[in-house]
Amino acid sequence: MGDQKGEDDGVTAKNDIFSARWNELLMAFSLLTRLPLPQPDWEGDKPAARAVWAYPIAGASVALLAALVGAFALIIGLSAPLAAICVLFVGIMTTGAMHEDGLADCADGFWGGWDTARRLEIMKDSRIGAYGVIALGLSLLGRWAALSEILAADGYIFAICAAAIVSRGAMVGVMVLLPPARQDGLSHTTGRPEIDTTVVAIGLATAFALFAGFGAVLFAGLATAGCFYLARAKIGGQTGDVLGATQQIVELAVLVSIASSLSS
Repeated sequence: MGDQKGEDDGVTAKNDIFSARWNELLMAFSLLTRLPLPQPDWEGDKPAARAVWAYPIAGASVALLAALVGAFALIIGLSAPLAAICVLFVGIMTTGAMHEDGLADCADGFWGGWDTARRLEIMKDSRIGAYGVIALGLSLLGRWAALSEILAADGYIFAICAAAIVSRGAMVGVMVLLPPARQDGLSHTTGRPEIDTTVVAIGLATAFALFAGFGAVLFAGLATAGCFYLARAKIGGQTGDVLGATQQIVELAVLVSIASSLSS
């Protein structure tokens, strides 16, 4: 009887662990994508902070879908540059352009305000300014150019997924290293991740960066460091916009690195 109870308790514990991880996975998809999935349970203290280990998985899912659409575009006879537009379009639609919005807001706030309070105020404004337009345009143009090179070569599905995974891992790194810059908003509500969830996210990102080549590791590291130091200097912390901008910049850096290695 005692052995049976112990086995039942063990099964229950395993089921609880699986349910918790599954809920965290749904949280990551809910936060980072617009994919139609079941809504997670948001009960508990800072539950979203425990979900960061799944950020790279959510990014990989979006990227895989975009890459498959790009592959289909190539199969039906579209050129690599046109297929690259399809990849970008799917990525933007499945994330709700939230990362692009963060990049534009950061560009407007960081260079449009003279002090921290004003920069944060500008970043909260839903309107886009000249700096935001320029940053968004350069990001789209850079990713399109890199994807055009990548889609013309073999292994493009892995390359697109690797860039997405590494950039989501970079988001987690910035979340851990910088405190929330304001006392409200998504970043403050989410909270700072614990070390175990952080290790999983950054471990996944590092592994895929290594597979993508030393250049990808170097470019991703430099881009993440640049985002970290710029956010700390401009607003003294991170926000949801900062994390979105980090994703965009690191993804661009990895794609450029891979495209450069293919053309050399």
